[in-house]
Amino acid sequence: MKLTWLGHSSFRLEIEDAVILIDPWISQNPAFPHDRRAEAIAGATHILITHGHGDHASDTIALAKELDIPAVGIYDLISFWQAHHGIRGVGFNKGGTVDLGGAKVTMVNASHSSSLDGSNGPIYAGHESGYMIAGDGHVIYVSGDTDIMADMGWMGEYHRPDIGILCAGGHFTMDMERAAWAAKKYFDFKTVIPCHYKTFPFLAQSAAPMIEALPGVEVIEPEVMVPISL
Repeated sequence: MKLTWLGHSSFRLEIEDAVILIDPWISQNPAFPHDRRAEAIAGATHILITHGHGDHASDTIALAKELDIPAVGIYDLISFWQAHHGIRGVGFNKGGTVDLGGAKVTMVNASHSSSLDGSNGPIYAGHESGYMIAGDGHVIYVSGDTDIMADMGWMGEYHRPDIGILCAGGHFTMDMERAAWAAKKYFDFKTVIPCHYKTFPFLAQSAAPMIEALPGVEVIEPEVMVPISL
């Protein structure tokens, strides 16, 4: 299994027979090296979206059409895109599980907001979500944008993820300290990878507080376009 950070909250996940682009914000992402776009999206089989905000979903329609692959996410948003933009899609909801090339992807709760940009203001985009992705002998928790929430208790106990991809930049989501607290309180991660940080000056620029707070856990500070083998 191979995970590659594309900057911000965007990842390329190679798992089982799937190559999943998670929240692939590429075109306007200041952390992404645009001369490596072709490499980042090569062979992708699915696009997995946590919520509708532009720094997560704004490239979805273009990528889905260019690559002729389905966008996967909450039913309301995917159905809207299918109806109005003609893309392929897999819409489901909290508690549902879909098979993406042998990887079992279950939608779980998150605590944030979700909207698309509209000419007269924000447009409803379904509910924000996270995912448990099971495959290649691992369970990965992709938190999406969220704060700490009590739901993490049953999610950790039921799904038992060993890898956490946690938003941790602060301002819009948990910061490093809060994400580390949630990791200790609710999960038994072997590996934690922070995201939604470094992109802008007002977000956290270092994972040092998380590393300090999680002794015994491998906290990997990802580097853009440097694959991590898990």
